[in-house]
Amino acid sequence: MDAGWLGTLFGDAEQARLRRLATVHEPLAAHELDSPAARRRLATAEVLLTSWGCPPLDGPVLAAAPRLRAVLHAAGTVRLHVTDAVFDRGILVTTAADANAEPVAQYTLAAVLWAFKKVPFLAAEARRFRTDWSYREAHGELTGRDRTVVLVGFSRVGRRVTELLVRLGLGRVLVVDPVADPAAIAAAGAEPATLADALPQADVLSLHAPSLPATHHLIGAAELAALPPNSVLINTARGALVDTAALEHACAAGALHAVLDVTEPEPLPDASPLYDLPNVVLTPHIAGSLGSETRRMTGAALDELDRYARGLPPLDPVTRESLAVQA
Repeated sequence: MDAGWLGTLFGDAEQARLRRLATVHEPLAAHELDSPAARRRLATAEVLLTSWGCPPLDGPVLAAAPRLRAVLHAAGTVRLHVTDAVFDRGILVTTAADANAEPVAQYTLAAVLWAFKKVPFLAAEARRFRTDWSYREAHGELTGRDRTVVLVGFSRVGRRVTELLVRLGLGRVLVVDPVADPAAIAAAGAEPATLADALPQADVLSLHAPSLPATHHLIGAAELAALPPNSVLINTARGALVDTAALEHACAAGALHAVLDVTEPEPLPDASPLYDLPNVVLTPHIAGSLGSETRRMTGAALDELDRYARGLPPLDPVTRESLAVQA
């Protein structure tokens, strides 16, 4: 993993637990796997604990790690380091994406609740209008009752957001996910829907789909135009789900609001009009685990290590097939 993340992910308690579960040599971590020192460690490694910044585990790396049996990821996506060669070798791969979904769902819930009353957008305009409160009338009905939230993606985060919103009982939750079981969506208290049917009903549209060829620019000019006036787009998933040029045009026209924790590209170029629009909130990719939140992911990876050591099946394995539809 990246050297800067080691101290954040592995505090004293996590390091102590790691040493109870496994034989650990020094140095504890590596941020590259090509140097002679790293290759000497790889030659004896049975398990790799990985996180952000792990280099690709390709053929040459795996050739240097003949004893490697498991790659336990203390973060979300494994796309950047787990190659086909890992699966070809039959190496166990796990992810802590479920633990990382928790803060993303919390961020999303907060964004949805504030979106109902247009809180961040009105706050931005207050600096300009000050004592003239007439500006609040331009944002549509400011209510959290009988709202319709459309979630695109019944993913780990999407399921959590669904549960949170249903529990609050603020209105309808429509879920768009062509590969999810409609019965599972209904069991969670939401309604399965197609994107075309859901968009015109959305007071809030929140994205929770993976970035795949099939989802690239899933939300483009036509989809943005189908949203009702004064609706709010929230993206905490992947920037590539949204056509940025189309979003800039729609937000500049004033009828659409947006809360964007991810963008394409990331960060946006200095000249992007999204920076200066009062109906847009930009945050620097903070919805996922940061600070002490990351140790929830470390705990999940150590849980997997514990189960591996005891010969138990993994809690959250990643296969070649499942990776094809994951973030």
